Amino acid sequence: MRAAVYRKFGGPEVVRVEEMPKPVPKAGEVLIRVAASTVSAGDHRMRAKDLPRGLGFLAAAVVGVFAPRKRVLGMDFAGTVEAVGEGVTTFKPGDEIVGLTGNAFGGHAEYVVLPETAAMIAKPAGMSFEDAVALVFGGHTVAECVRQCPIKPGDEVLVNGASGAVGVAAVQAAKAAGAVVTAVTSAGNAELARSLGADHVIDYAREDFVSAGKLYDVIFECVGNAPFGRADKALKPGGALLLVIVDLMGMLSAGGQSRRSGKRVIPISFKPKAEDVRFEFDLAAKGEMWSVIDRTYTLDEIVEAHRYVDTGRKRGAVVLRIG
Repeated sequence: MRAAVYRKFGGPEVVRVEEMPKPVPKAGEVLIRVAASTVSAGDHRMRAKDLPRGLGFLAAAVVGVFAPRKRVLGMDFAGTVEAVGEGVTTFKPGDEIVGLTGNAFGGHAEYVVLPETAAMIAKPAGMSFEDAVALVFGGHTVAECVRQCPIKPGDEVLVNGASGAVGVAAVQAAKAAGAVVTAVTSAGNAELARSLGADHVIDYAREDFVSAGKLYDVIFECVGNAPFGRADKALKPGGALLLVIVDLMGMLSAGGQSRRSGKRVIPISFKPKAEDVRFEFDLAAKGEMWSVIDRTYTLDEIVEAHRYVDTGRKRGAVVLRIG
């Protein structure tokens, strides 16, 4: 099979397309012929070894120390079941499925093998592989957020970083829950945020949401520049800060900050679950969430895809067409 492989940490040019052995499913495993994946911020962090402060040592078992432990990136996929191992009953050859590889990675290849119990579900009929995979990374992360902190009708919700994969899902999910949504993004992405349901848009280059004086019930922190020490000023008593991006100090201090302040500080761990994959597709079926695809690349254009993601300016998902 063909796969995008990287054997050392560095810039986009360290990734190259190579031939690799096609995997064979063992008992309890599913072999998927991948049609599409995305190049996400998670792929950028792994490839560049650009991890939040203090997490390099803790992540060594997944990332690697001197060389990558996972040679093929790709944290999500949409494709067709090619074969199943002994004992598999949930899926059968020919099924179209979508889901997450998570820390196993491997989505940037023509085939991937995953346990039957992995975070994957049947792809909705009538939805393209590209549209389906574009929902997964951001939608799953937001599902974990709202599972830990349910959003109620009338809640004031702010999404810091509203144009990335997680941000666009957060805006839509909060609006679907009946919240009043404020999106923090660039002026160039203001119309996108409004089209997703944002009631108010803050241009981060002209206004600091922390010092604007408005208070929120829930803040999605999707950028990494608003830890609790800063975002506290914009939270209502009893409000919640959902740390999608958090460094080691933020993780370790969250419990103490919550107890002292009476506000909830919740680091998001990104633990793939099938129920969280289903979350975004349930919303999509009701017309309350839809895919935002910035650009689409082929597998042979993998370096260009990484270069674009490295700019930090992608809107929604960057899709990698493989099959």
